[in-house]
Amino acid sequence: MRKLLMTTLAAAAILSACSDKSSEVVEPGINEGKIETGETTNPSMNLSDPLAARFNKFKAVTMDADTSFLSESERAVVNKLIEASQPLSEIYMLQLNAENPAIRQSIVNSDAKNKALLLQLFDLHFGPCDTLEAGAVFYGDTPCPKGGGFYPADMTKEEFESWINANPDDAESFKSGYTIIRRDGDGLVAIPYSEAYKPQVTKVARILREAADLSEEPTLKRFLRLRAKSLMSDDYFESEMAWMDLEGNIDVAIGPYEVYDDQLFGYKTAFEMFLTIKNPEESAALAKYKDYLRDMEANLPVEERYKNFDRGFESPIIAAYQIQGGGDNVPGVQTIAFNLPNDERVREAKGAKKVILNNVLGAKYDLILAPIGKRVLVPKQAALTVKKYMANNTLFHELSHSLGPGNITIDGRETSVNAELKELSSGLEEGKADVMGIYNILYMMERGELPVSEKESLFATYFSGLFRSVRFGTDAAHAKGAAIQYSYYRETGAVSWDEKQQRFKINHEVFEQAVSDLTGMFIRIQGNGDYEAAKAFLDKYAKLDAEAKIILNDLDGIPYDIRPIYPKGI
Repeated sequence: MRKLLMTTLAAAAILSACSDKSSEVVEPGINEGKIETGETTNPSMNLSDPLAARFNKFKAVTMDADTSFLSESERAVVNKLIEASQPLSEIYMLQLNAENPAIRQSIVNSDAKNKALLLQLFDLHFGPCDTLEAGAVFYGDTPCPKGGGFYPADMTKEEFESWINANPDDAESFKSGYTIIRRDGDGLVAIPYSEAYKPQVTKVARILREAADLSEEPTLKRFLRLRAKSLMSDDYFESEMAWMDLEGNIDVAIGPYEVYDDQLFGYKTAFEMFLTIKNPEESAALAKYKDYLRDMEANLPVEERYKNFDRGFESPIIAAYQIQGGGDNVPGVQTIAFNLPNDERVREAKGAKKVILNNVLGAKYDLILAPIGKRVLVPKQAALTVKKYMANNTLFHELSHSLGPGNITIDGRETSVNAELKELSSGLEEGKADVMGIYNILYMMERGELPVSEKESLFATYFSGLFRSVRFGTDAAHAKGAAIQYSYYRETGAVSWDEKQQRFKINHEVFEQAVSDLTGMFIRIQGNGDYEAAKAFLDKYAKLDAEAKIILNDLDGIPYDIRPIYPKGI
């Protein structure tokens, strides 16, 4: 443990040095805009340069939000919380690869003529691996570790599992979402996050306490103080419960949440922050849908044993504007909404909070989804894509994360979907949430909450959106889920290929039934907790055919994603 702590302190020092020295080469550091304009490309770049081409897949966008209604106290709280972004990003860089600070320093120390661009790419992806290309390395020749920085880079799955089999008392700490694994002589040891990342979590905890002192809103004050304690204790249950009760104009999700970067087992959580300002009017308009969650569960197209009525259905829905991100919420592809917390104990007690990031979603529709739709679908159907259904699809995707199996029982043993499906779980869950979201929108149309006449716009926007996801490569969780949906719709004839127009056509009379059937398939795979069946399902469907590749090759000129530039203060 002492060796790890020393290593972490050294890494933090290196990262700080990198940020200072790199300012001589490229102005921004971690979590800042790389090109502070709204231009698609950097005018100084040679676009024939492969590195420049990688960088310019992301379009810089200045993110604005109306904060005029905030009080002076609320402004002070927001500005204080913005300070947490940097240490969270330092942690996340180490979580992706423990060698990242040293790799960045080697770029700084190099004589490479494209040093500035390499540093921009490194800061864009939080490492030398391209997040759009299944971790393809753009600097050096060492592959990025599948277990990120959570495990020793040379540790295999078999070694981890053999250790637990031989040392069953270590199982809980080794599988914990709040520990990293390191070598200890000839063995392995679990190190709590609060020790592994002590310099950074101590700083974040201090910032949260200071923000709590500035806040006049009781629920926010309570949450910030509890979350500061959680960071130092690695026990997040009480503060997660408090986060569900937040009121007022400010909402901040901050801590270790998602397991996508643990591609070995899907156990380890990554630190991140979403600092948002609520839109009260839009949030109120969306709130009605949470009242349907129990009905949505009852309406799922599966046998009763797969339905989950043990979760809380009080889930708040918030429309918000993101003011700043941190950690996992910064590099690569940007999140447009989230559904947290992931702790099944909290979900059973209070449900989960769904937050739609309006400014991020709006930028992605205008710059990415709308243009993609014109190249995916035959013209008559492409004209039906609308921002309304990108927003609705996103909302119901997040609502659907709260439906279906969570904690499950297998042969009398209490377990969870994530524990049984391991590294396969994330891709299946994202695919489930996508298609179940469409299934639930159709249910809302049946209930009269949305116009049935807009069904074709729903399908056109949804299917076009699958190509926004699969552009990221089918190794990423969201892309895997999207590829499964695409392949199933092709197999069932829900979507056909127009050879003359080189575009897809949605067959509406088949599509709706395919949505229902695929929703059921996802739920049963999760509910059965059968790893081998899940793997076979992914092997069959998580891939793209020749026609999909034709479309992907025709998307040149459309950004892959955005590089949001957030204010340094309000």
